[in-house]
Amino acid sequence: MRIGLREFILLLILIGLPTASFFLVFRPENRDIDGAKREIEHKRSVLLKLREETGKSQDLARTNKEIQDRIEAIEARLPSKKEVEAVVRQVADLAVAAGLDVPQLKSGKALKTASYMEQPLELSTQGAFNGFYDFLLKLEQLARITRMTDLKIKRNDETDGVMQATFTLSIYYQDEQAVNK
Repeated sequence: MRIGLREFILLLILIGLPTASFFLVFRPENRDIDGAKREIEHKRSVLLKLREETGKSQDLARTNKEIQDRIEAIEARLPSKKEVEAVVRQVADLAVAAGLDVPQLKSGKALKTASYMEQPLELSTQGAFNGFYDFLLKLEQLARITRMTDLKIKRNDETDGVMQATFTLSIYYQDEQAVNK
């Protein structure tokens, strides 16, 4: 077999055509395919993050609903301004039921806190310490929201076993103007 110029050119064409195809067609296509695969992987990761955030959003909506329900439950415990007197009567009745003297009340100026009002009352009563302790326990169990500050307990030197207590009791109530807005 003799290899001439014709055969040599044919051999070059047979070897050159696949080589040229590799460099001119397949290699750029492989780069495009790899880029598309990276883009698909990136979009999948973004989609997973989006699904996680959507799940969190649903959890946040449920949590917000629970918080709103809790706020409404707390607001239900707040009397209106008209009902504050009834709460004061309840406190006085609790003191008398615990064996204390009828408390002396001195009303302070109502303070605005957020959309609620705070009515501070300075109370002074005397009686046995055990009765005062029972009074505190019953006060704590009131359905309304109250806060006791500035508690001062002093032993009565004139009478054995009797103490005098002075404290500020704050009663929280709804501000009708803020509720109506």
